[in-house]
Amino acid sequence: MIILSRALWAAQTNTYVIASEDGGEAVIVDAPPEPDSVIEVLKEAGLAAVALLLTHGHVDHTGGAGQVVASTGAAAYAHPDDDFLTLDPASQLRILFGMVPPGDFAPPDDLTHMTHGQTLELAGLSFQVIHTPGHSPGHCCFRIASEGLLLAGDQLFAGSIGRTDLPGGDLDSLATSMRERVMTLPDDTRVLPGHGPETTIGHERRTNPFRQLWG
Repeated sequence: MIILSRALWAAQTNTYVIASEDGGEAVIVDAPPEPDSVIEVLKEAGLAAVALLLTHGHVDHTGGAGQVVASTGAAAYAHPDDDFLTLDPASQLRILFGMVPPGDFAPPDDLTHMTHGQTLELAGLSFQVIHTPGHSPGHCCFRIASEGLLLAGDQLFAGSIGRTDLPGGDLDSLATSMRERVMTLPDDTRVLPGHGPETTIGHERRTNPFRQLWG
């Protein structure tokens, strides 16, 4: 399996490009507001994107989605509980900056909605959708069980968890998601987060400062 990543935009949001073989089809996970950089990763690797999976609707993860989809023809997937975020980046930008900065932050014209427990067969890989509300109502993680991999978005970080003080955030929900849907995974599961370095479920189970929330 091929995993390529870049940390983009002001929030240094991780975008991931995942493929099962060189020169084949690929899946993008999250599209920060630097779409040209996301597309550049594909071109450099000779990969063709067939899908864009959005972990949640915050603009640092979706602000480049419209342009990425338009440029690649990839199908965009998101959870419907985050449509109020995914489809309205301008409101988020006004909260963050007091205005809408120059640029095209438009969402994709079409979104395919995901559900918890759904398996997406894409680019020769099976992505299990794990709905993990808390950081946002429609936040999802994506598990590739055959590779022992979890694309965690802003659910779990190395040494931290997603913030819950943004619109739709809820700490109790995040703790429940962690306890019932994330910390049930094997300790050796690699966690690729939406920000910062990768970690493992076992390491965070033992050392994460917020582990009392799901203990």
